[in-house]
Amino acid sequence: MRPSGQFKTSYRADMRLFDTPASRGFCIAGLLLLAAAPLLAGDYLLNLLIQIGYLGIAALGLNILVGFSGQISLGQSAFFGFGAFASAWLNNELGVPVALSIPLAGLWTTAAGLLFGVPAARVKGLYLAIATLASQFILQDFFARAEWFSGGSHGAQAQPFSLFGFAFDSDRSYFYIVLLWLMLAVTAAANLMRSRDGRALVALRDHYLGAEMMGVNLTKYRILAFGIAAFYAGIGGALYGHYLGYVSAEGFTILHSVQFLGMIIIGGLASVMGSLLGAAFMVLLPEFMGALVSGLAALPGGAPPWLAAGLPYLREMAIGLAIVLFLIFEPDGLAHRWRRIRAWWKLYPFSY
Repeated sequence: MRPSGQFKTSYRADMRLFDTPASRGFCIAGLLLLAAAPLLAGDYLLNLLIQIGYLGIAALGLNILVGFSGQISLGQSAFFGFGAFASAWLNNELGVPVALSIPLAGLWTTAAGLLFGVPAARVKGLYLAIATLASQFILQDFFARAEWFSGGSHGAQAQPFSLFGFAFDSDRSYFYIVLLWLMLAVTAAANLMRSRDGRALVALRDHYLGAEMMGVNLTKYRILAFGIAAFYAGIGGALYGHYLGYVSAEGFTILHSVQFLGMIIIGGLASVMGSLLGAAFMVLLPEFMGALVSGLAALPGGAPPWLAAGLPYLREMAIGLAIVLFLIFEPDGLAHRWRRIRAWWKLYPFSY
């Protein structure tokens, strides 16, 4: 007699990456579909997917810090920019190939994250938010003044990704570079949460006094979480810089850091998949608002002039409104809603 359903009889089975063979199959099918995207999708859609990729990597690092370890950060945009400038500097000044400058920029950003994480590890709550806000403004000022590193007000050129003489200088080719790094980032984060260090980070979030009584070194893991978040931000920023071909300090403001927080709030805290869903939502929402205004303008009466002129402000307002609405009506984010839909599909027509 075959058992009906999926039964887990060990902790190891409960911590598997894929709950069921079906989930593994859907994951493989999704990867195959993404691999075929450059052959099926246009340049516009590929541009959106690339944006979701490098922003999703940085958002995933922030989710490890905020969602899994329970520490707040308002400086993720600065580390994102540091990774972009570091990779461009390594390639331009030292001649390091872009294929190596991206991971080296991630390590360099990790060092910066650890540097700011040491004093931040001693505080929590509002004081921690202020400390990370200070890192945001310190790095912003560094970008503006360190012309040897960032080019100052002129910015820095970032060369296209190349490997064995082949330049990945189009959306169709660069998409695979971003997809590769995204797969590595997601796999590393998912496995981290299954490890002893990942469980220590979760214990630190849930009850830091209890975690300390069980032997968890609070200072070590708080600093480690900052380093991991900075590494992911550095990788995402490096991919962003080499995709655009130009890096400017004006793009890494406190507003951008708030948008990273919005990604993990909308997608779902303490969820690897939620980080990607939140990044996709934040990338697609402005595009949806633009399409909405364009659709209104195509009507016989046309769109009101104030609506077309205020489109940039409407986009920012829509992002803020979305964050507020998710906090009120869906505080667990899109990942929780997806789990509810999946459970309903598996249990239908039963409600239990």
